[in-house]
Amino acid sequence: MHQLLLLRHAKSSWHDNKLTDRDRPLNERGRHAAAAMRQVMQNLGLAPDLVLISPARRTLQTLDALEPWDDTPLLEHIEALYLATSAQMLGILNDVPETVRSVLLIGHNPGMPDLAQSLIEGTAPTDAAYRLARGYPTGALAEFAIAGSWLRLGTGGGRLTRFITPRELERTG
Repeated sequence: MHQLLLLRHAKSSWHDNKLTDRDRPLNERGRHAAAAMRQVMQNLGLAPDLVLISPARRTLQTLDALEPWDDTPLLEHIEALYLATSAQMLGILNDVPETVRSVLLIGHNPGMPDLAQSLIEGTAPTDAAYRLARGYPTGALAEFAIAGSWLRLGTGGGRLTRFITPRELERTG
């Protein structure tokens, strides 16, 4: 059984309109949300073996907020993850070695929610799936159990076990 964690980067700033999209940093709300997600991941024992990350500044800052890890995962900065489609993300996941038990992919919309929806397509609806269908906000984390191989991962290949949003953390924290 494999574990896939899909984390959309935390809230970014639009304050400096001279910055390119790729160079936008996290805003204060995003930094707080990413730090809160770190605490939740630690409390739940969500510790990836491998982190696949877009090279955008906001994804890198989201990763920074998740550190330090108890056991440092391998990091792969993948250019193709910047604004990647669901199909592109899936192709990258299909190349993950089978020895990797848990993957954290930090990326962007619209690919992130599209990938999450495709992984649960045709599976029994759950509360987490209903919440995911309502939107994939910045800083949200989806956890999937993957029964098959990374190579064969595709539509309907995941079971959504959790969907956590920063807003939920604000209400409970």
